[in-house]
Parts: sequence; C-alpha cells; structure tokens
Amino acid sequence: MKFTRLALFAPILFAKFSTAAGPVPSAPVINLGYVNLLGNTTSPTGTPSTTVQFFGKIPYAQAPTGSLRFRAPQPLNETARPNPPILDARNFGPECIQQPATAGVGSEDCLFINVWKPAKAKEGDKLPVIVWIYGGGFVAGDAAGYPMYDWVNQTQDVIAVSLGYRLNMFGFLVSPSMDPADLNAGLLDQRAALEWVQRHISKFGGDPNTVTIDGESAGGAATVMQIVAFGGEKPVPFIRAISQSIGYGPMPTTEQSAQAFLNATIATNCPATGQASLDCLRAASLTSLIQADNIVPPGKFSPTVSGPGTILPDSPANLIRKGKFAFVEYIAGHCTNDGTTFTSGTPATVLTTADFVANLLDRWPSLSNATINKAIELYPAPNATGSPFTTEYDRTWTAEQDAVFGCMDMFLANKTATLSGKKTFTFRFNSPNPLSGVASSPWLGVGHGSDVYFLFGGSFGVAGLGVQLNSTELALSKEIIAYWTSFARSGNPSTFKESYSPNWVEWQGTGKRVVMTRGNSPDGTASTLESVSSFEKERCTFWMSEDVTRETLL
Repeated sequence: MKFTRLALFAPILFAKFSTAAGPVPSAPVINLGYVNLLGNTTSPTGTPSTTVQFFGKIPYAQAPTGSLRFRAPQPLNETARPNPPILDARNFGPECIQQPATAGVGSEDCLFINVWKPAKAKEGDKLPVIVWIYGGGFVAGDAAGYPMYDWVNQTQDVIAVSLGYRLNMFGFLVSPSMDPADLNAGLLDQRAALEWVQRHISKFGGDPNTVTIDGESAGGAATVMQIVAFGGEKPVPFIRAISQSIGYGPMPTTEQSAQAFLNATIATNCPATGQASLDCLRAASLTSLIQADNIVPPGKFSPTVSGPGTILPDSPANLIRKGKFAFVEYIAGHCTNDGTTFTSGTPATVLTTADFVANLLDRWPSLSNATINKAIELYPAPNATGSPFTTEYDRTWTAEQDAVFGCMDMFLANKTATLSGKKTFTFRFNSPNPLSGVASSPWLGVGHGSDVYFLFGGSFGVAGLGVQLNSTELALSKEIIAYWTSFARSGNPSTFKESYSPNWVEWQGTGKRVVMTRGNSPDGTASTLESVSSFEKERCTFWMSEDVTRETLL
C-alpha cells in the first residue's frame, strides 16, 4: 500500500485553527483538557477512511529553542481549561534537523507526537499502545517516513504512536559545562514523549498501562537505552519492547566529544570552554549551527555515557550485564544480512584477511590486537579447513553484523529471561527490501532495513518514498504486523498471528527464533522456526564479553 505524506494530507496547507473557525464537520476531535486536537480521517490512498483516525503534530514538550536549546525537554502547560483552543492535528510536524543539514529543511521545533487510532476507539476502551522510535544513526530520521495506518487498520485493536526526537548536535551535544541532566537530550525527548503517552493516550482509547516501544537500527538501540535508562532505578513508561537490528556504533569517547564540541564552537565563533560557550551556542543563528553540525563527522554527536543519576549512567552492555535495567517482555532480532550494508567493498574487492581487519577497525577503531587476533581465529578464512565462509566478503560482513546488529538482541533476551523470567522472543528477517539495490547487487542479500519496508507498507523510512506491495509481499507484511501487534496486545506474538504464520515459541529454553520469509503465494509465507547454531552463539559470546564491549564502547 503506497503511503506518501502529500497524498495523505494534500489539502491541508495551514497549521492551526482558532476556536472561532470551528472544526471541519467530519473531522474527529479529541479533548485533552488543555487543548482540542482536530484530526484527520484520510487513508493512505487519499480517500476518506472509515476505520482509522490520525492526529499529528501534537507537541509533547516546549520547543527546544533559544535558552532551551541543548537542554532536556521542558514540560508544556497542560493545565485543563473550560474552553481549550483547537490545534490542527491533521498533518505531521516538521522533521528535526538532520545531518548533513540543509538550511530550510527540518526544524529545531520538532518535539511532536503522532497518533493513529481505530475510528471506533473511545476513552475507556483501554486498547494496547505501540510506540515507534525511528532509526537513522542518531543523525537523521523522521516519524513521517514510518506510517502506522496499516498497523491499526489491520487489527483495529491497537493505538499506534510515533514521535520525533532531536538528533546529531541538537540532541547529543556534550560539554563539561553542561548540566549532566541535559546530556543525551535526544533520549530524554523519547522519554518525555512516552510520559506524554502515559498522561494522555487514554483520551484516544489507549491503555497507558499496556505500552510497547519499538524501533529499528538506531531506533532499536534507543529501545535498549530506554530499557536500561537510569540504570533501572526508575520505573519505565512501558511494559514491552521490540528491538529491530539494534544499531550500535561505538559511543563517542570523552576526547572525541570534546573535539566535536570544540569544532562546533570554532564554526560558530563561540568561546571554546565554559558557560560562555554554551550561552553563545544557544544564542547562535540556526544557519551557523547547521554549518557546525555538518563539519563534525556523523556519529560524533550521539548517545554517550552521561554519569550517575542520568538517563545513561553506564554503557548499555555494562548495565545489562549487571542486571541494572527494566525487566520487560521483549522481542529482538535482525535481518539476515544486516552486515552487508555496513561492509566497505564488494566480493570483488574484499579479498584478504587484511581487508577483514580493516573493516572491523573502520567501525571499531579501539579494538586491541588481542581482540583482532581472536576475531581472525573465530571467523576462519575461507581457505581454512572447516570454514563456513565461502569468500572473504562473506566472512567480513558476518563479523560486522555480529558486532553491530546480531548479538545485542540475544544478549538482552538471555539476560531478561534469566534474571526476571519475562517472556523473550527472537527473530531473523529473511526477505530483502527490493528498494535496497539487491537486484543489481545480489551480494547485499537481506540488507539493513528490509523489515522496515514490510512493516510500513513499502516505505523505507523516508516520507514520500514508497511502492505498492505485491500480493506475496503483502502476505509477509500482514504477518509481521500481526506478530508485532499481537505482542503488544498479549505479550505473545502468536496469540493473534495470521493463520498461515508459524507459532513463535519463546527464546529461553528452546534456542529457537522465527525466520520471517516471503513465500510464493499470496495466501501465506515461507516463514519457519530455526535453532540458532552453536557457532553463532559462540561468536556472540565473544562480542558481548566484558572486555570486548569495553573496547567497542557498547
């Protein structure tokens, strides 16, 4: 099903209504006490929908501009009033500033939330809620690229939510002069949005006590960070979580953060240190900040350990290892060939062990010689006796995938089940996204983001970029949406699965995961269960060991 931002809301060209104007007669309205939200009933094809209502561009915090720039999100005035103003909530809000950034594209004022609900849902229905956190390496991403209409339309028994959060320099600036409570502002944005859901989702028919968070890539990493937030010392505003292709780059070191901050002050002609530097940056023009953001390599402004009492008191791996995280029901997994997307070169150019090592060091420059040597041993060259790898490229992308995407899911699922007994499930997504270039570059396989294509009706995380799903793609799309929404509804992805889908068993005690695969018939898929090999478990034990995660800054 094709979904574009313009097709959904093409007639809506203005931002707000006054109370004098009055709502469009057929438009749904939700009264939050402090504001009335004027929603939309338009389907992805641009025609009126009788089954799903949309409410977008809902502020969940004050605009993080001026003196609030580079600070934790600040609450809105949500005091109830007799005649609340009407807010036009029929469209998405602007995306947050991206990296690379372009003047006029995106906005600092981007802390908005979007809600899709069944048209029949009303306050008191207590429907389960699922909240999407977009990926993009913490440098880019936009909620409008992930339409959730199909999730609600297919089940009619969930409320779907997406949120915007600050990225790159605007969300992850680090300076010794900053209040530690303001560090990792982008993660604090996510938390503030989830707390807004707790306060207000009941007005849409949702149950604040049955919230599931979900994200892919950096969004998958964010779900893990929300699980370990505050070292597990504060209750979390959700009871379930889904992590797809958990995308961890190395967290910036203190030295890297200091250099990124210095580069930002140089680009804006601000003092290099002290409170004066922050005051200057907060007063700087957006144009100069965009220039500053663009000269810092992507990833140098990203989540970082912010110290005791903050949202990220230690690295996620350390917190999980120590059991300092929230115990929630959990689904986690990755695409079959996530690693190919992040391997430099092709089968024709990655030809030696030196190429294998160069790829690892490019991503993980802090790896010690001992760790590199162990990786060489653990991933034997294709000409070695008994090696499962047919090419150096195959060997290389597998190591890249394990270190970045493929092992944190199993690590957290194991710890959750062992320490709490909570249900955990794991998966491997095994059908390529046809937009990824796999047709011309078949070695890419089921690359990073393939699951996103099927979850969001042919969208690939970019507003306006989408294709019409064919009949067999649609069957797989329905399957994964059914699994996800079933988990949100019951804590078990099989309870409300599609009839043709395999029964997805718990990870703990079985060592099995579901492999979601497109079939040859519109009446089903080729999905199945598999046992994770001892070789894969051995590789993941290596990457998630305390010594190696210290080097990779996970």
